[in-house]
Amino acid sequence: MKEKVIGILGGMGPEATLDCYSKIISNTPAKTDQEHLRVVIDANPKVPDRTAAIIEGGESLAPILVAGCRNLQQAGADFIIIPCVSAHFFLDEIQQQVALPILSVFDVVAEAINSDHPQIKTVGLMGTTGTINGGLFQKRLAVEGIKTIVADKTHQSKVMQAIYDIKNSRPARSRTQIVSDLTAAADDLISTGAKGIVAGCTEIPLALKQKHLSVPYFDALTILARAAIRKAGLMPVP
Repeated sequence: MKEKVIGILGGMGPEATLDCYSKIISNTPAKTDQEHLRVVIDANPKVPDRTAAIIEGGESLAPILVAGCRNLQQAGADFIIIPCVSAHFFLDEIQQQVALPILSVFDVVAEAINSDHPQIKTVGLMGTTGTINGGLFQKRLAVEGIKTIVADKTHQSKVMQAIYDIKNSRPARSRTQIVSDLTAAADDLISTGAKGIVAGCTEIPLALKQKHLSVPYFDALTILARAAIRKAGLMPVP
C-alpha cells in the first residue's frame, strides 16, 4: 500500500500544531528519516478566534479554513487533520467545499473511547467555551453511547482562561497555576460522575497530563495523530 501524505491545517494555535507534528513523529514506527511519513503543514495563526465566532454567531470561518485546505491539496496532501477542536464546528461546511477527506477529531476520539475503554460510558469534556457550547463533540460521543459531563460556569471560565494562558508566550501566571485550574476542573467533573476525561482542546494536553488525574485521560490530539498515521498507511507504535 502506498503511504499517504498527511496535511495539517494548523496555526490554531501554533504550539498545538507543533505538538501535533511531534506526536505524529513519536508515534510513527520509524528507525530512519526515510521511514517517517510525509507531512505538509499550513499553519495560519491569523484565523480569527474560533470560540468568539461560535458564540457570537458572526461570519463563518469556513472560507479561510477552506483556503488553507486547498493549499494543502496543492502541496500534495492526501487527507487533512485539524489540530484545533473548536475549528471542527465548521467541519461540515468546510468538507462540502474541499475535495480531500478531513479526519474528524470527534470521530476518532469517540471511536477510541468505545474501542479501548468500552466500560467507560460517562466522560468529562474539557475544551473551549466554543466547543462546549457548540455541542457537536457531545453529540458524536452520544452516538457511541457515551454520556458527556461539562464543567459548571465557574470552572469553565477557568478552563477557558487556562487555554488562553497556554496560547500566550508570556502569560501573567506560572504553568503550575494553569495546571492547578485545569486539574480542579477535571476533579470536579470526576466528582460528578465522569469515568474519564477528554482533553477536547489541543492546548490542554500541553499542560494537563495523565499524572494529574485519577481516571483515564483521552488526549484528543494524540488520538488524532495516531489515527492519521493509520490512515496514512502505517500502524502507530504500541
